[in-house]
Amino acid sequence: MSNRALIDDLVRVCGPGGVRHRLADLMVFEADGSVDGAVKTTLPQAVVLPTSTEQVAGVVKIARKHGVPVVARGAGTGLSGGAVAINSGVIISLTRMNHVLEVNLLERTALVEPGVVNLDLSTHVKHQHLFFAPDPSSQKASTIGGNIAENAGGPHCLKYGVTTNHILGVEVVLPSGDIAWFDSNQAGYGGLDLTAAIVGSEGMFGIVTKALVKLTPIPQSISVILAAFASMDDAAMAVTEIIASGTMPASLEIMDQLSIEAVEAAYHAGYPTDAAAVLLVEVDGHPLEVAEISADVEALCRRIGTVQYRQSYDPVEQAALWMGRKMSLAAMGRLAPNYYLQDAVVPRSKLVQTLDEVDRLGRASGLPVANVFHAGDGNLHPLILFDRREKGAVERVLELNHDLVVACVELGGTLSGEHGIGSEKRDHMPLIYTESDLRAMAGLKRSFDPDDFFNPGKVLPAGLMCGELKDLHMQRMAQKHGIVAF
Repeated sequence: MSNRALIDDLVRVCGPGGVRHRLADLMVFEADGSVDGAVKTTLPQAVVLPTSTEQVAGVVKIARKHGVPVVARGAGTGLSGGAVAINSGVIISLTRMNHVLEVNLLERTALVEPGVVNLDLSTHVKHQHLFFAPDPSSQKASTIGGNIAENAGGPHCLKYGVTTNHILGVEVVLPSGDIAWFDSNQAGYGGLDLTAAIVGSEGMFGIVTKALVKLTPIPQSISVILAAFASMDDAAMAVTEIIASGTMPASLEIMDQLSIEAVEAAYHAGYPTDAAAVLLVEVDGHPLEVAEISADVEALCRRIGTVQYRQSYDPVEQAALWMGRKMSLAAMGRLAPNYYLQDAVVPRSKLVQTLDEVDRLGRASGLPVANVFHAGDGNLHPLILFDRREKGAVERVLELNHDLVVACVELGGTLSGEHGIGSEKRDHMPLIYTESDLRAMAGLKRSFDPDDFFNPGKVLPAGLMCGELKDLHMQRMAQKHGIVAF
């Protein structure tokens, strides 16, 4: 059928204001937050903006009728190419489904649509002394639906857990166009936990149209600590020892000198620019608990050796310190026109060794690397700084990124802590998983979506959905590192 027939059918479901098909409109949805050139994309044939579950289901059925794939999309802040079309088709943008439908104070839950912005949910329930704990740095823009798709994390997930720990049930439109409710919130729940399967599935199994989320009480007391160190190794060692001591802060974040330089110039957050690294620690809970844990953190940091130590209970000062951390990516524009952000994870005990290797690889490549990361759970975020206008710059960045991923894997780490696999890390999957592992994942995908209709070409290496592995580069890479021989 022609594209015109597809557009006409979509308009009948979503109305003329809910369908985008002009070239200029489609180009807006061609990319996400990933680096241009790192992820191959194609223009979608159409973008729809539904306002109800029924419209989403109707769009899915129309796409099936026309034989085109479907990609669900939130705010487009994702960094792994998970919400872009690589086989054309229809993008379903869920940003107009942005209502908090119900708040249950007794159960401490909220029923929300997928387009609700992460921070807006916490703001909505703040006067009820509750908040939504997962807090990615993009929380001012990213949506709950996107957080569910990527199993997003954030600084406070050290104590409170990632998105999957806060999703109790989901309404999902399946690849058939059917609507299902998966609920793991029932007392004595039996059967398969399909909610857990949906969270982190990157839109490959179903499209979330409602979510029942857990809300968390705002702590009675909050302390934010800034500990500055003369070396990155000392800052990393402080993190390792804090966790090893049995102390559990709400967050443990590290920024290196390059990041401090950018943040201070942009936001004047109060970080010491002469420090090699700063450790940002938040402790929350009962006032006595906060005082005790803060004292333990101070003793450990001072024993290792800090060049500056500051503790604040002032909400205004705390907000400034956190703004510096959460806006650090935006500040990188002061150092270079472009950056590539990676999010591999390593064991906390290997932080010092890993950061030394990141430094070595960055120097060898000739590309500056800034480090801003969730140190408490070993979730690195090396930012490779570059200028894409320079000939061969993107290729050099991708080569360094590959070397960084391999280094993290060899140190016992994994590919992603919160950004997802998408199409960006898809061909790195054999570094972690065996052929049997990957075929099992493909089997789960087929159980939901036997025709590879939802978000095709993501997460799983090329050929798996067809029962074979076709990507020769992937095979050679896996063989080179001795992970699995295909």
